[in-house]
Amino acid sequence: MSSANETTVDSHSPARANGTFCPQTQRKFVLVAAILASALGFIDGSILAIAMPALRADLGASLAEAQWISNAYALTLSALILAGGAAGDRFGLRRAFVTGIALFIVASLACAVAPDPAILIAFRAIQGIGAAIMVPGSLAIIAKAYPKKERGRAIGIWAAASALTTALGPVLGGFVLTTFGNGVWRAIFAINLPLGLVSIYLLLAKVPADKPTEKRSLDLGGAGLATLAFGLLAYGLTAMNAEGGGMLSTPAIIAGVVLLFVFIAYERWQRDPMIDLGLFRIRAFAGANLATFFLYFALSANLFYLPMLLIAGWRLSEAEVGFIFLPLSASIALLSGPAGQWSDRIGPRFPIASGSMVVAIAFAGLAMLTHFGIHNFWTGTFPLMALMGLGMAQVVSPLSTAVMTSVEDKDTGAASGINNAVSRVGGLIAVAAMGSLAAWVYARIIGNASGVPGFGEPPASGLAANLDAARVAASDSAFTAVAAVTALLCVLSSLIAWFTVPGQASPWPRQTAESRD
Repeated sequence: MSSANETTVDSHSPARANGTFCPQTQRKFVLVAAILASALGFIDGSILAIAMPALRADLGASLAEAQWISNAYALTLSALILAGGAAGDRFGLRRAFVTGIALFIVASLACAVAPDPAILIAFRAIQGIGAAIMVPGSLAIIAKAYPKKERGRAIGIWAAASALTTALGPVLGGFVLTTFGNGVWRAIFAINLPLGLVSIYLLLAKVPADKPTEKRSLDLGGAGLATLAFGLLAYGLTAMNAEGGGMLSTPAIIAGVVLLFVFIAYERWQRDPMIDLGLFRIRAFAGANLATFFLYFALSANLFYLPMLLIAGWRLSEAEVGFIFLPLSASIALLSGPAGQWSDRIGPRFPIASGSMVVAIAFAGLAMLTHFGIHNFWTGTFPLMALMGLGMAQVVSPLSTAVMTSVEDKDTGAASGINNAVSRVGGLIAVAAMGSLAAWVYARIIGNASGVPGFGEPPASGLAANLDAARVAASDSAFTAVAAVTALLCVLSSLIAWFTVPGQASPWPRQTAESRD
Protein backbone atom coordinates (compact mmCIF):
# COMPACT_ATOMS: atom_id res chain seq x y z
CA MET A 1 0.00 0.00 0.00
CA SER A 2 1.41 3.39 -0.99
CA SER A 3 1.94 6.17 1.51
CA ALA A 4 -0.11 9.34 1.25
CA ASN A 5 2.62 11.39 -0.39
CA GLU A 6 3.43 8.81 -3.09
CA THR A 7 2.22 9.21 -6.66
CA THR A 8 0.29 6.13 -7.74
CA VAL A 9 -1.16 4.91 -11.00
CA ASP A 10 -4.75 3.73 -11.26
CA SER A 11 -5.24 0.14 -12.36
CA HIS A 12 -7.29 1.31 -15.36
CA SER A 13 -4.74 3.91 -16.53
CA PRO A 14 -3.04 3.71 -19.95
CA ALA A 15 0.19 2.74 -18.21
CA ARG A 16 -1.42 -0.34 -16.66
CA ALA A 17 -3.06 -1.18 -19.97
CA ASN A 18 0.38 -1.32 -21.59
CA GLY A 19 1.67 -3.63 -18.89
CA THR A 20 3.80 -0.93 -17.22
CA PHE A 21 3.47 1.10 -14.03
CA CYS A 22 4.58 4.38 -15.58
CA PRO A 23 2.68 6.75 -17.95
CA GLN A 24 4.42 7.62 -21.20
CA THR A 25 5.10 11.23 -20.20
CA GLN A 26 7.00 10.14 -17.09
CA ARG A 27 9.13 7.32 -18.54
CA LYS A 28 11.93 9.70 -19.50
CA PHE A 29 12.43 10.47 -15.81
CA VAL A 30 12.87 6.77 -15.08
CA LEU A 31 15.50 6.55 -17.81
CA VAL A 32 17.43 9.63 -16.63
CA ALA A 33 17.34 8.44 -13.00
CA ALA A 34 18.57 4.97 -14.00
CA ILE A 35 21.42 6.45 -16.08
CA LEU A 36 22.53 8.72 -13.21
CA ALA A 37 22.39 5.86 -10.69
CA SER A 38 24.40 3.60 -13.00
CA ALA A 39 26.96 6.37 -13.42
CA LEU A 40 27.51 6.32 -9.64
CA GLY A 41 28.78 2.75 -9.67
CA PHE A 42 30.65 2.92 -12.98
CA ILE A 43 32.52 6.15 -12.20
CA ASP A 44 33.36 5.02 -8.68
CA GLY A 45 34.91 1.73 -9.80
CA SER A 46 36.95 2.90 -12.76
CA ILE A 47 38.31 6.16 -11.30
CA LEU A 48 39.25 4.49 -8.01
CA ALA A 49 41.77 2.28 -9.83
CA ILE A 50 43.44 5.42 -11.23
CA ALA A 51 43.30 7.18 -7.86
CA MET A 52 44.64 4.28 -5.79
CA PRO A 53 48.32 5.37 -5.77
CA ALA A 54 47.29 8.91 -4.73
CA LEU A 55 44.94 7.52 -2.09
CA ARG A 56 47.69 5.26 -0.70
CA ALA A 57 50.13 8.17 -0.53
CA ASP A 58 47.58 10.42 1.18
CA LEU A 59 46.35 7.86 3.75
CA GLY A 60 49.54 5.81 4.08
CA ALA A 61 47.70 2.63 3.01
CA SER A 62 49.59 -0.64 2.53
CA LEU A 63 49.03 -2.91 -0.48
CA ALA A 64 46.79 -5.18 1.62
CA GLU A 65 44.70 -2.17 2.69
CA ALA A 66 44.49 -1.01 -0.94
CA GLN A 67 43.21 -4.47 -1.88
CA TRP A 68 40.53 -4.25 0.80
CA ILE A 69 39.49 -0.74 -0.22
CA SER A 70 38.51 -2.39 -3.50
CA ASN A 71 37.39 -5.74 -2.12
CA ALA A 72 35.20 -4.53 0.76
CA TYR A 73 32.92 -3.00 -1.88
CA ALA A 74 33.21 -5.97 -4.23
CA LEU A 75 32.49 -8.43 -1.41
CA THR A 76 29.16 -7.02 -0.28
CA LEU A 77 28.10 -6.23 -3.83
CA SER A 78 28.83 -9.70 -5.21
CA ALA A 79 27.41 -11.57 -2.19
CA LEU A 80 24.22 -9.50 -1.89
CA ILE A 81 23.37 -8.55 -5.48
CA LEU A 82 20.93 -11.45 -5.93
CA ALA A 83 19.15 -10.58 -2.67
CA GLY A 84 19.16 -6.93 -3.79
CA GLY A 85 17.41 -7.85 -7.02
CA ALA A 86 14.80 -9.87 -5.11
CA ALA A 87 14.17 -6.86 -2.84
CA GLY A 88 12.83 -4.95 -5.83
CA ASP A 89 10.31 -7.72 -6.54
CA ARG A 90 9.22 -7.90 -2.91
CA PHE A 91 9.02 -4.22 -1.92
CA GLY A 92 8.58 -2.53 -5.30
CA LEU A 93 11.32 -1.46 -7.69
CA ARG A 94 11.08 2.26 -7.08
CA ARG A 95 11.21 1.91 -3.29
CA ALA A 96 14.15 -0.52 -3.37
CA PHE A 97 15.99 1.51 -6.02
CA VAL A 98 15.71 4.75 -4.01
CA THR A 99 16.84 2.94 -0.85
CA GLY A 100 19.91 1.56 -2.64
CA ILE A 101 20.86 4.96 -4.08
CA ALA A 102 20.40 6.69 -0.70
CA LEU A 103 22.57 4.15 1.12
CA PHE A 104 25.20 4.39 -1.61
CA ILE A 105 25.52 8.19 -1.45
CA VAL A 106 25.52 8.33 2.37
CA ALA A 107 28.33 5.76 2.44
CA SER A 108 30.11 7.70 -0.34
CA LEU A 109 30.14 10.87 1.77
CA ALA A 110 31.57 8.88 4.67
CA CYS A 111 34.27 7.52 2.33
CA ALA A 112 35.09 11.08 1.21
CA VAL A 113 35.96 12.15 4.77
CA ALA A 114 37.53 8.88 5.96
CA PRO A 115 40.61 9.72 8.07
CA ASP A 116 42.36 6.36 7.68
CA PRO A 117 42.25 3.16 5.58
CA ALA A 118 40.28 1.11 8.16
CA ILE A 119 37.34 3.51 8.22
CA LEU A 120 37.43 3.84 4.43
CA ILE A 121 37.28 0.04 4.10
CA ALA A 122 34.28 -0.15 6.46
CA PHE A 123 32.28 2.44 4.54
CA ARG A 124 33.25 0.88 1.22
CA ALA A 125 31.53 -2.29 2.46
CA ILE A 126 28.38 -0.29 3.24
CA GLN A 127 28.65 1.36 -0.16
CA GLY A 128 28.64 -2.14 -1.70
CA ILE A 129 25.40 -3.00 0.14
CA GLY A 130 23.77 0.06 -1.43
CA ALA A 131 25.13 -0.92 -4.84
CA ALA A 132 23.77 -4.46 -4.43
CA ILE A 133 20.27 -2.96 -4.29
CA MET A 134 20.93 -0.17 -6.80
CA VAL A 135 22.70 -2.05 -9.61
CA PRO A 136 19.98 -4.64 -10.41
CA GLY A 137 17.27 -2.02 -9.87
CA SER A 138 18.70 0.27 -12.56
CA LEU A 139 17.91 -2.02 -15.49
CA ALA A 140 14.87 -3.65 -13.89
CA ILE A 141 13.00 -0.38 -13.38
CA ILE A 142 13.53 0.55 -17.05
CA ALA A 143 12.17 -2.85 -18.12
CA LYS A 144 9.13 -2.42 -15.86
CA ALA A 145 8.44 1.20 -16.88
CA TYR A 146 8.60 0.74 -20.66
CA PRO A 147 6.31 -1.51 -22.74
CA LYS A 148 8.01 -4.28 -24.72
CA LYS A 149 7.92 -2.43 -28.04
CA GLU A 150 9.87 0.53 -26.53
CA ARG A 151 12.04 -1.37 -24.07
CA GLY A 152 14.91 -2.20 -26.44
CA ARG A 153 15.46 1.43 -27.41
CA ALA A 154 15.35 2.59 -23.78
CA ILE A 155 17.85 -0.08 -22.68
CA GLY A 156 20.06 0.86 -25.63
CA ILE A 157 20.11 4.52 -24.51
CA TRP A 158 20.89 3.41 -20.95
CA ALA A 159 23.72 1.12 -22.14
CA ALA A 160 25.24 3.81 -24.37
CA ALA A 161 25.14 6.41 -21.58
CA SER A 162 26.65 3.90 -19.15
CA ALA A 163 29.47 3.13 -21.58
CA LEU A 164 30.11 6.85 -22.06
CA THR A 165 30.40 7.51 -18.31
CA THR A 166 32.63 4.46 -17.87
CA ALA A 167 34.90 5.68 -20.67
CA LEU A 168 35.12 9.35 -19.73
CA GLY A 169 35.16 8.94 -15.95
CA PRO A 170 38.79 7.76 -15.62
CA VAL A 171 39.99 10.26 -18.23
CA LEU A 172 38.42 13.23 -16.43
CA GLY A 173 39.36 11.82 -13.03
CA GLY A 174 42.96 11.39 -14.16
CA PHE A 175 43.20 15.01 -15.29
CA VAL A 176 41.73 16.22 -11.98
CA LEU A 177 44.20 14.10 -9.96
CA THR A 178 47.15 15.30 -12.03
CA THR A 179 46.06 18.94 -11.74
CA PHE A 180 45.08 19.15 -8.07
CA GLY A 181 47.25 16.52 -6.37
CA ASN A 182 46.78 13.46 -4.18
CA GLY A 183 44.19 14.83 -1.77
CA VAL A 184 41.58 15.33 -4.49
CA TRP A 185 40.81 11.57 -4.53
CA ARG A 186 38.11 12.38 -1.96
CA ALA A 187 36.15 14.22 -4.66
CA ILE A 188 35.64 10.87 -6.42
CA PHE A 189 33.26 9.89 -3.62
CA ALA A 190 31.81 13.37 -3.03
CA ILE A 191 30.62 13.66 -6.66
CA ASN A 192 28.15 10.87 -5.90
CA LEU A 193 26.05 13.24 -3.75
CA PRO A 194 24.66 15.55 -6.48
CA LEU A 195 24.21 12.69 -8.96
CA GLY A 196 22.41 10.56 -6.38
CA LEU A 197 20.19 13.38 -5.11
CA VAL A 198 19.01 14.26 -8.62
CA SER A 199 18.23 10.60 -9.27
CA ILE A 200 16.27 10.26 -6.00
CA TYR A 201 14.36 13.48 -6.70
CA LEU A 202 13.29 12.29 -10.15
CA LEU A 203 12.18 8.90 -8.82
CA LEU A 204 10.15 10.29 -5.89
CA ALA A 205 8.74 13.44 -7.51
CA LYS A 206 8.29 12.42 -11.14
CA VAL A 207 7.81 8.63 -11.17
CA PRO A 208 4.79 6.76 -9.74
CA ALA A 209 5.22 3.93 -7.26
CA ASP A 210 5.07 0.41 -8.68
CA LYS A 211 3.43 -2.51 -6.92
CA PRO A 212 5.52 -5.42 -5.63
CA THR A 213 5.31 -8.43 -7.95
CA GLU A 214 5.95 -11.25 -5.46
CA LYS A 215 6.27 -11.89 -1.73
CA ARG A 216 9.05 -14.51 -1.63
CA SER A 217 11.63 -14.35 1.13
CA LEU A 218 14.94 -12.55 0.57
CA ASP A 219 17.15 -15.44 1.76
CA LEU A 220 19.18 -13.22 4.07
CA GLY A 221 20.72 -16.34 5.61
CA GLY A 222 22.17 -17.35 2.25
CA ALA A 223 23.39 -13.79 1.67
CA GLY A 224 25.12 -13.78 5.06
CA LEU A 225 26.79 -17.14 4.45
CA ALA A 226 27.98 -16.03 1.00
CA THR A 227 29.42 -12.82 2.48
CA LEU A 228 31.31 -14.75 5.18
CA ALA A 229 32.56 -17.42 2.78
CA PHE A 230 33.86 -15.05 0.11
CA GLY A 231 35.13 -12.63 2.77
CA LEU A 232 37.23 -15.31 4.43
CA LEU A 233 38.58 -16.48 1.07
CA ALA A 234 39.50 -12.93 0.08
CA TYR A 235 41.05 -12.28 3.51
CA GLY A 236 43.09 -15.47 3.37
CA LEU A 237 44.39 -14.75 -0.12
CA THR A 238 45.21 -11.14 0.78
CA ALA A 239 46.90 -12.11 4.06
CA MET A 240 49.34 -14.48 2.33
CA ASN A 241 51.73 -11.58 1.88
CA ALA A 242 50.37 -9.01 4.30
CA GLU A 243 52.65 -7.99 7.14
CA GLY A 244 51.73 -9.89 10.28
CA GLY A 245 48.81 -11.65 8.64
CA GLY A 246 50.49 -14.46 6.74
CA MET A 247 50.01 -16.97 9.55
CA LEU A 248 46.24 -16.50 9.31
CA SER A 249 45.97 -17.05 5.57
CA THR A 250 45.64 -20.85 5.49
CA PRO A 251 43.03 -21.11 8.31
CA ALA A 252 41.02 -18.31 6.69
CA ILE A 253 41.05 -19.99 3.26
CA ILE A 254 40.06 -23.35 4.78
CA ALA A 255 37.25 -21.71 6.76
CA GLY A 256 36.09 -19.91 3.61
CA VAL A 257 35.96 -23.15 1.61
CA VAL A 258 34.05 -24.92 4.41
CA LEU A 259 31.54 -22.06 4.61
CA LEU A 260 31.15 -22.16 0.83
CA PHE A 261 30.04 -25.80 1.08
CA VAL A 262 27.74 -24.86 3.98
CA PHE A 263 26.26 -22.13 1.77
CA ILE A 264 25.64 -24.63 -1.05
CA ALA A 265 23.95 -27.06 1.36
CA TYR A 266 21.87 -24.23 2.81
CA GLU A 267 20.73 -23.09 -0.64
CA ARG A 268 19.67 -26.64 -1.55
CA TRP A 269 17.55 -26.75 1.61
CA GLN A 270 15.86 -23.36 1.11
CA ARG A 271 12.37 -23.15 -0.39
CA ASP A 272 13.18 -19.78 -2.05
CA PRO A 273 16.98 -19.90 -2.49
CA MET A 274 19.05 -16.91 -3.51
CA ILE A 275 20.72 -19.12 -6.14
CA ASP A 276 18.92 -21.93 -7.95
CA LEU A 277 21.73 -24.50 -7.88
CA GLY A 278 19.74 -26.77 -10.18
CA LEU A 279 20.66 -24.47 -13.07
CA PHE A 280 24.29 -25.59 -12.78
CA ARG A 281 23.24 -29.08 -13.85
CA ILE A 282 22.81 -27.57 -17.32
CA ARG A 283 26.16 -28.06 -19.07
CA ALA A 284 26.01 -24.90 -21.17
CA PHE A 285 24.99 -22.74 -18.19
CA ALA A 286 27.72 -24.13 -15.93
CA GLY A 287 30.34 -23.80 -18.69
CA ALA A 288 29.38 -20.21 -19.54
CA ASN A 289 29.60 -19.20 -15.88
CA LEU A 290 32.96 -20.93 -15.39
CA ALA A 291 34.27 -19.13 -18.47
CA THR A 292 32.88 -15.88 -17.04
CA PHE A 293 34.68 -16.42 -13.73
CA PHE A 294 38.11 -16.92 -15.30
CA LEU A 295 37.70 -14.15 -17.87
CA TYR A 296 36.53 -11.53 -15.36
CA PHE A 297 39.14 -12.70 -12.85
CA ALA A 298 41.77 -11.85 -15.48
CA LEU A 299 40.15 -8.56 -16.50
CA SER A 300 39.70 -7.31 -12.92
CA ALA A 301 43.27 -8.17 -11.90
CA ASN A 302 44.79 -6.26 -14.80
CA LEU A 303 42.50 -3.23 -14.51
CA PHE A 304 43.34 -2.95 -10.79
CA TYR A 305 47.10 -3.54 -10.84
CA LEU A 306 48.10 -2.05 -14.20
CA PRO A 307 47.33 1.56 -13.13
CA MET A 308 49.40 0.97 -9.97
CA LEU A 309 52.35 -0.13 -12.11
CA LEU A 310 52.04 2.77 -14.54
CA ILE A 311 51.53 5.54 -11.97
CA ALA A 312 53.62 4.35 -9.00
CA GLY A 313 56.11 2.22 -10.92
CA TRP A 314 56.69 4.07 -14.18
CA ARG A 315 55.79 7.51 -12.73
CA LEU A 316 53.27 8.29 -15.46
CA SER A 317 50.63 10.92 -14.70
CA GLU A 318 47.08 9.96 -13.77
CA ALA A 319 45.86 12.02 -16.73
CA GLU A 320 47.77 9.78 -19.13
CA VAL A 321 46.91 6.50 -17.43
CA GLY A 322 43.21 7.38 -17.37
CA PHE A 323 43.08 6.61 -21.09
CA ILE A 324 43.67 2.86 -20.60
CA PHE A 325 39.96 2.36 -19.80
CA LEU A 326 38.82 4.18 -22.94
CA PRO A 327 39.34 1.37 -25.52
CA LEU A 328 37.43 -1.16 -23.41
CA SER A 329 34.38 1.05 -22.95
CA ALA A 330 34.40 2.34 -26.53
CA SER A 331 34.78 -1.14 -28.03
CA ILE A 332 31.94 -2.59 -25.95
CA ALA A 333 29.68 0.36 -26.77
CA LEU A 334 30.37 0.23 -30.52
CA LEU A 335 30.81 -3.49 -31.17
CA SER A 336 28.51 -5.32 -28.76
CA GLY A 337 25.58 -4.99 -31.17
CA PRO A 338 27.40 -6.50 -34.19
CA ALA A 339 28.95 -9.17 -31.93
CA GLY A 340 25.48 -10.09 -30.68
CA GLN A 341 24.18 -10.40 -34.24
CA TRP A 342 27.16 -12.56 -35.15
CA SER A 343 26.43 -14.75 -32.16
CA ASP A 344 22.77 -15.07 -33.18
CA ARG A 345 23.86 -16.24 -36.63
CA ILE A 346 26.48 -18.84 -35.71
CA GLY A 347 25.92 -19.50 -32.02
CA PRO A 348 27.87 -18.02 -29.09
CA ARG A 349 30.64 -20.66 -28.94
CA PHE A 350 33.06 -19.22 -31.49
CA PRO A 351 32.68 -15.52 -30.51
CA ILE A 352 33.28 -16.31 -26.82
CA ALA A 353 36.18 -18.70 -27.43
CA SER A 354 37.93 -16.49 -29.98
CA GLY A 355 37.29 -13.26 -28.03
CA SER A 356 38.73 -14.79 -24.86
CA MET A 357 41.80 -15.82 -26.86
CA VAL A 358 42.22 -12.25 -28.12
CA VAL A 359 42.15 -11.03 -24.51
CA ALA A 360 44.72 -13.71 -23.63
CA ILE A 361 47.02 -12.43 -26.39
CA ALA A 362 46.67 -8.85 -25.10
CA PHE A 363 47.55 -9.84 -21.53
CA ALA A 364 50.44 -11.99 -22.76
CA GLY A 365 51.66 -8.93 -24.66
CA LEU A 366 51.55 -6.87 -21.44
CA ALA A 367 53.56 -9.59 -19.71
CA MET A 368 56.18 -9.47 -22.47
CA LEU A 369 56.43 -5.66 -22.31
CA THR A 370 57.05 -5.60 -18.58
CA HIS A 371 59.34 -8.65 -18.69
CA PHE A 372 61.66 -6.84 -21.07
CA GLY A 373 61.27 -3.47 -19.30
CA ILE A 374 59.64 -1.73 -22.29
CA HIS A 375 58.03 1.40 -20.83
CA ASN A 376 56.29 2.72 -23.93
CA PHE A 377 52.72 3.66 -22.99
CA TRP A 378 51.25 4.96 -26.25
CA THR A 379 53.07 2.55 -28.58
CA GLY A 380 53.05 -0.48 -26.27
CA THR A 381 50.60 -0.57 -23.36
CA PHE A 382 47.75 1.40 -24.92
CA PRO A 383 47.54 -0.64 -28.17
CA LEU A 384 47.45 -3.85 -26.13
CA MET A 385 44.63 -2.45 -24.00
CA ALA A 386 42.83 -1.60 -27.24
CA LEU A 387 43.30 -5.20 -28.38
CA MET A 388 41.91 -6.38 -25.04
CA GLY A 389 38.90 -4.12 -25.56
CA LEU A 390 38.23 -5.68 -28.96
CA GLY A 391 38.36 -9.14 -27.44
CA MET A 392 36.00 -8.22 -24.59
CA ALA A 393 33.57 -6.57 -27.02
CA GLN A 394 33.52 -9.85 -28.93
CA VAL A 395 32.68 -11.77 -25.73
CA VAL A 396 30.25 -9.67 -23.66
CA SER A 397 27.06 -9.96 -25.70
CA PRO A 398 27.53 -13.62 -26.81
CA LEU A 399 28.32 -14.60 -23.21
CA SER A 400 25.03 -13.09 -22.05
CA THR A 401 23.29 -14.90 -24.90
CA ALA A 402 24.89 -18.22 -23.91
CA VAL A 403 23.75 -17.82 -20.30
CA MET A 404 20.20 -16.72 -21.13
CA THR A 405 19.54 -19.28 -23.86
CA SER A 406 20.87 -22.20 -21.83
CA VAL A 407 17.88 -22.07 -19.44
CA GLU A 408 14.09 -22.02 -19.73
CA ASP A 409 12.42 -18.65 -20.31
CA LYS A 410 11.11 -18.55 -16.73
CA ASP A 411 14.67 -18.78 -15.40
CA THR A 412 16.33 -16.08 -17.52
CA GLY A 413 16.19 -13.45 -14.76
CA ALA A 414 17.78 -15.81 -12.24
CA ALA A 415 20.39 -16.91 -14.80
CA SER A 416 21.35 -13.32 -15.60
CA GLY A 417 21.65 -12.46 -11.89
CA ILE A 418 23.84 -15.48 -11.18
CA ASN A 419 26.13 -14.64 -14.10
CA ASN A 420 26.44 -11.04 -12.88
CA ALA A 421 27.36 -12.29 -9.39
CA VAL A 422 29.88 -14.79 -10.79
CA SER A 423 31.72 -12.05 -12.70
CA ARG A 424 31.93 -9.91 -9.55
CA VAL A 425 33.12 -12.79 -7.38
CA GLY A 426 35.82 -13.42 -10.01
CA GLY A 427 36.97 -9.82 -9.60
CA LEU A 428 36.93 -10.08 -5.82
CA ILE A 429 39.12 -13.19 -5.75
CA ALA A 430 41.41 -11.77 -8.45
CA VAL A 431 42.30 -8.60 -6.57
CA ALA A 432 43.07 -10.65 -3.43
CA ALA A 433 45.04 -13.47 -5.06
CA MET A 434 46.96 -11.48 -7.67
CA GLY A 435 47.91 -8.82 -5.13
CA SER A 436 49.58 -11.46 -3.00
CA LEU A 437 51.37 -12.85 -6.06
CA ALA A 438 52.59 -9.38 -7.03
CA ALA A 439 53.74 -8.61 -3.48
CA TRP A 440 55.61 -11.93 -3.24
CA VAL A 441 57.45 -11.44 -6.55
CA TYR A 442 58.22 -7.81 -5.69
CA ALA A 443 59.63 -8.69 -2.25
CA ARG A 444 61.73 -11.51 -3.68
CA ILE A 445 63.49 -9.15 -6.08
CA ILE A 446 63.86 -6.19 -3.70
CA GLY A 447 65.24 -8.42 -0.96
CA ASN A 448 66.36 -6.65 2.20
CA ALA A 449 66.76 -3.20 0.67
CA SER A 450 65.54 -0.57 3.14
CA GLY A 451 63.63 2.58 2.28
CA VAL A 452 62.07 1.08 -0.86
CA PRO A 453 58.26 1.43 -1.06
CA GLY A 454 56.04 -1.62 -1.61
CA PHE A 455 54.50 -2.65 -4.91
CA GLY A 456 52.16 0.03 -6.25
CA GLU A 457 53.21 2.55 -3.60
CA PRO A 458 54.51 5.89 -4.92
CA PRO A 459 58.21 6.42 -4.08
CA ALA A 460 59.27 9.24 -1.81
CA SER A 461 61.30 12.03 -3.35
CA GLY A 462 65.04 11.62 -2.96
CA LEU A 463 65.14 7.85 -3.36
CA ALA A 464 68.63 6.79 -4.44
CA ALA A 465 68.97 6.08 -8.16
CA ASN A 466 70.06 2.46 -7.69
CA LEU A 467 67.15 1.76 -5.32
CA ASP A 468 64.70 3.46 -7.67
CA ALA A 469 65.95 1.32 -10.57
CA ALA A 470 65.56 -1.80 -8.42
CA ARG A 471 62.03 -0.69 -7.47
CA VAL A 472 61.02 -0.23 -11.11
CA ALA A 473 62.50 -3.60 -12.12
CA ALA A 474 60.72 -5.34 -9.23
CA SER A 475 57.43 -3.61 -10.14
CA ASP A 476 57.77 -4.80 -13.74
CA SER A 477 58.46 -8.38 -12.62
CA ALA A 478 55.52 -8.34 -10.21
CA PHE A 479 53.11 -7.23 -12.90
CA THR A 480 54.64 -9.67 -15.40
CA ALA A 481 53.58 -12.49 -13.08
CA VAL A 482 50.05 -11.12 -12.81
CA ALA A 483 49.68 -10.60 -16.57
CA ALA A 484 51.10 -14.05 -17.40
CA VAL A 485 48.78 -15.87 -14.99
CA THR A 486 45.75 -13.96 -16.23
CA ALA A 487 46.66 -14.64 -19.87
CA LEU A 488 46.65 -18.38 -19.09
CA LEU A 489 43.27 -18.04 -17.36
CA CYS A 490 41.85 -16.36 -20.47
CA VAL A 491 43.09 -19.33 -22.53
CA LEU A 492 41.34 -21.62 -20.04
CA SER A 493 38.16 -19.54 -20.38
CA SER A 494 38.36 -19.92 -24.15
CA LEU A 495 38.75 -23.71 -23.95
CA ILE A 496 35.87 -24.06 -21.46
CA ALA A 497 33.59 -22.03 -23.74
CA TRP A 498 34.60 -24.08 -26.79
CA PHE A 499 33.77 -27.41 -25.15
CA THR A 500 30.61 -26.42 -23.25
CA VAL A 501 28.82 -23.58 -25.05
CA PRO A 502 26.62 -24.51 -28.04
CA GLY A 503 27.29 -23.11 -31.49
CA GLN A 504 28.77 -23.86 -34.86
CA ALA A 505 32.36 -25.10 -34.95
CA SER A 506 33.12 -22.82 -37.91
CA PRO A 507 32.75 -19.03 -37.94
CA TRP A 508 31.27 -19.24 -41.47
CA PRO A 509 28.67 -22.04 -41.37
CA ARG A 510 26.67 -23.01 -44.39
CA GLN A 511 23.21 -21.55 -43.97
CA THR A 512 21.24 -24.71 -44.52
CA ALA A 513 18.55 -26.38 -42.47
CA GLU A 514 21.02 -29.09 -41.48
CA SER A 515 23.66 -26.62 -40.27
CA ARG A 516 21.43 -24.57 -38.00
CA ASP A 517 21.25 -25.37 -34.27
